[in-house]
Amino acid sequence: MNKLNTVLHKIFTWESLQDQVKQWEAAGKKIVFTNGCFDILHKGHVDYLAKAADLGDVLVLGLNTDASVSKLKGPHRPIQDEGARLQILASLGFVDAVVLFDQQTPYELINLVQPDILVKGSDYQPEKIIGYDIVTAKGGSVKTIDFIEGYSTSAIEKKIKSA
Repeated sequence: MNKLNTVLHKIFTWESLQDQVKQWEAAGKKIVFTNGCFDILHKGHVDYLAKAADLGDVLVLGLNTDASVSKLKGPHRPIQDEGARLQILASLGFVDAVVLFDQQTPYELINLVQPDILVKGSDYQPEKIIGYDIVTAKGGSVKTIDFIEGYSTSAIEKKIKSA
């Protein structure tokens, strides 16, 4: 398999992800899940995702669709379309699966994946993270990871606009 096909092979539909999750579970893999917009990939994203991946064997990333990013961030976003964001995130060696979700929250996707570990940024309290109930009910854990200060898509966007 060539390198680009290796990357594309990590982009899943909900149905294909469900099948892959069953294979990982059968192999005894610890599944980590996180989600976000990841509009312009930057050092803060890489740090956060790498630390999330370190918590288990497999990292599944739920990616907001273009429509859901616009609802969350405003009509000027996303800067990069969902196809580009999918491919860029799938190219990271420590990301095992990327899947789009269009719902207001990733709750349904978390319910589908049933991860062992759910991860969000430390700006959230674990008990208030969407999916906390799903993961803890099965004996999993919810973790938070500190962000690197000064790195955000909004800050990059402002810097570009002021240049």
